[in-house]
Amino acid sequence: METLIGNLAHGFGVAISFTNLGAALLGALIGTAIGVLPGIGPVATISLLLPITFGMSATTAIIMLAGIFYGAQYGGSTTAILLNLPGEVSSVVTTLEGYKMARNGRAGAALTTAALGSFFAGTVATVLVAASGPLLTQVALSFGPADYFSLMLLGLIIASVLAQGSIVKAIGMVVVGVALGLVGTDVQTGQQRFTFGIPELSDGIGFVPVAMGMFGIAEIVLNLERPEARSVLSTKVGSLYLTREEFKRSIAPVLRGTVVGSVLGILPGGGASLAAFGSYMMERKLSRYRHQFGNGAIEGVAGPESANNAAAQTSFIPLLTLGIPSNAVMALMVGALIIQGIQPGPRMVEAQPDLFWGLIASMWVGNLMLLVINLPMIGMWVSLLKVPYKYMYPSILVFCSIGVYSLNNNVFDVYMTILFSVFGYLCNKLRMEAAPLLIGFVLGPMMEEHLRRAMLLSRGDAMVFLQRPISATLLGIGAAALLAMALPSLRKGKNAAMAE
Repeated sequence: METLIGNLAHGFGVAISFTNLGAALLGALIGTAIGVLPGIGPVATISLLLPITFGMSATTAIIMLAGIFYGAQYGGSTTAILLNLPGEVSSVVTTLEGYKMARNGRAGAALTTAALGSFFAGTVATVLVAASGPLLTQVALSFGPADYFSLMLLGLIIASVLAQGSIVKAIGMVVVGVALGLVGTDVQTGQQRFTFGIPELSDGIGFVPVAMGMFGIAEIVLNLERPEARSVLSTKVGSLYLTREEFKRSIAPVLRGTVVGSVLGILPGGGASLAAFGSYMMERKLSRYRHQFGNGAIEGVAGPESANNAAAQTSFIPLLTLGIPSNAVMALMVGALIIQGIQPGPRMVEAQPDLFWGLIASMWVGNLMLLVINLPMIGMWVSLLKVPYKYMYPSILVFCSIGVYSLNNNVFDVYMTILFSVFGYLCNKLRMEAAPLLIGFVLGPMMEEHLRRAMLLSRGDAMVFLQRPISATLLGIGAAALLAMALPSLRKGKNAAMAE
């Protein structure tokens, strides 16, 4: 306990430095803004901002990117409640009850519930990250190469199983991502593979062109296809204070939402959206006031908003302790760390204590900032919706091109970004989710490294993956997940749940 307190004190010393405090504030502001604006989201924004992190220290860069991620969960609730317009996917559920509360004259109460629930859940989840991080790190240090390979394979399987749409398409995207990650020069033999004689590919395909093209520019093109949704705030926000009854009714949903979000955030392929949906469905089953759902039940705001923020925080646990990204945003975080020359994994606690504990402490600071800047600035955030998208996207594209080019001062990276933006656009049209591809792209090279190490240590005996208990257990869980999704009844149930 004393060690944990000492580490947290060190982390706060890092987090409240002028530079890192400014990075947390900037991330929180950007995250809130992109949460308010529909159709952008944290994945696209972080992918677009990756080039500017090249000139930052690793700690400052990750603190800013993390602020964008959990800040988007806050911002998405504002327009979901006031305008019935979810800025973030995880805020779709909030529209169901939040907008009805606004129509009933309780918009202020809904916004306060969302903010306080998010703050509480984020704080509790940050405690979990701080407490579980060192413990899981010690467990991970006992893993051998075979165990790590099986763990990463399980992560890819779960990411495929939990992806929206066809599981076959999701597995196909994972395979494509792994294949793209293997392009370049073999570290052990020095042979080039899949480069097709192109010198620029000898170091492999850059992470930034893939992420920015698949998620950033492709998303911009898709937004241009859709008619702009411009809404005018027709309801008054009203008092931000909760009545005693509303406060009492919110306590249990906030607690349940925090638990649901904390668990689902750790799972590969889970995250804020799945946590918000899960919490809402739980409240509809468990709440004493479930007869009010559909007419502005405050439980339908408190639970999902707590769940999505808890999930946003705990999704850092597998990243920081195991080096495994649990969703697309965490895959982008891995890319940001790799750009800085840092390999995430169990040794990061010892090798990068400033980054590890500084990031955890910054989550507390960032959540407090979000609580302060969200409620008093509601009018400003809603006014962002008045800016026409046609004025925003040209500057975004110019900024992207300059950022990609500046990484290596090579126009080839710009061409690669364009290529992957076309590919991302086509994937969206074919209903093939891009997140499994990005996770496969990040994990592919690491999986290959651990596979080859395991085979070298076992002298070519593939049974080593089944002889080690940890590896065999992880492979068994992965096989069970694939088998479960292959059963027609379960597959039908998953598709029905996703459609709902």
